[in-house]
Amino acid sequence: MERQNDHAAPGSRRKMVLIVTLLVSAVLATTLFYIYITPAHTWIASLFHSQVSLAPAANLSSETTMFGYDLQHTRDNIRERQLNIANVSHLQLYWSFSTTDQIISSPVVDHGVLFVGSNNKRFYALDGKDGRVLWSYPAKADIGSSPAIANGIVYVGSSDDKVYAFNERTGAVLWTYNTSNSVWSSPAVANSVVYVGSNDTTLYALDARTGTGLWGQSTDNYVSSSPAVVNGVVYVGSEDGDLYAFNAREGTRLWNLPLGPAIRVSSPAVVNGVVYIGSEDNNLYALNSHTGQILWKAPTRSYIHSSPAVANGVVYIGSTDGDLYAFNATTGQQLWRTSTGAAIFSSPLVADGVVYIGSQDDKLYALDAETGTVLWHYTTGEPIDSSPTVTNGMLYVGSWDGNVYAFVLPSYAA
Repeated sequence: MERQNDHAAPGSRRKMVLIVTLLVSAVLATTLFYIYITPAHTWIASLFHSQVSLAPAANLSSETTMFGYDLQHTRDNIRERQLNIANVSHLQLYWSFSTTDQIISSPVVDHGVLFVGSNNKRFYALDGKDGRVLWSYPAKADIGSSPAIANGIVYVGSSDDKVYAFNERTGAVLWTYNTSNSVWSSPAVANSVVYVGSNDTTLYALDARTGTGLWGQSTDNYVSSSPAVVNGVVYVGSEDGDLYAFNAREGTRLWNLPLGPAIRVSSPAVVNGVVYIGSEDNNLYALNSHTGQILWKAPTRSYIHSSPAVANGVVYIGSTDGDLYAFNATTGQQLWRTSTGAAIFSSPLVADGVVYIGSQDDKLYALDAETGTVLWHYTTGEPIDSSPTVTNGMLYVGSWDGNVYAFVLPSYAA
């Protein structure tokens, strides 16, 4: 038996060496993988600072949160089931947070955290339940762009000409991309690519992980409109008055069509093969998403900066004539029109039968989506250009008075 054990020992040692070699190889491979998927400065920083976390690998099936609610920019929150036409009139202020300067940026909420920019040059991450600052970042100019969130990274533009990417949890800057003018456009993230316009007249496609420029396509004026991305096509308006469609992968221009003197900040919504967008010529347009052919246009009484919401066969949009409109999405027939006390630059959001929108009369409104009846309103200190968002029974919006507001039902506050 001892002789058998003596002969077996070398074989056992060889097995042990093989196992250790395989384990070391696995560790090295994992380390190299994380180095590859993570921007170098972030990975190196994480070795020395525990508060900086690694950027996660791209997950194309992950949900994203952005201006317009989804990549189609439907502005239709089909998941909201707590606020509805029966109880929205009972909304009450839950908390407010002052940034000390105008808020044009529209808040987005992910995992209970609210993200928003301010004209005080800071970008904020706030606890959605109490408004507590979790982290903030000082840019070099105002932030009117609204953020997009994908795979643990927050993307936003600034008037300092940059697009920023932040670690969602820590606020660490993962990368920045320099354009040649202010970025008022709000990013959209699809298939690990960030699409965003700049006032240098260009629509950019950037690698979401590294910030590397993939392609850029020029228009003849500012691109303050925020892109929608549907079925491999990017749609965006320009202040040259045209609506553009680009191939999302290569940037090839598929078509463009003039829709009046300018499309400033109105952003396209794409639903069932139709693109909806407002124009400075006072009209809401519906176009074939494949060809750009105009299907119908519906007039308002003044120019449109608001972006459309599309829900249940109805298109909702505000106008600087002070009215919120509802049109049949197929025919363009006006279904109802409700007046506020001043121009509307805010964009509507639809959730469970209620339309939410801000107005320059300082008020935030909740209306019956079917009839246009005002169900509730709240008066802030100054005009509201920010667009509201609703999630899990909470309503959020920013105001020119510098505050972020959060509203809930009394049962939630209790």
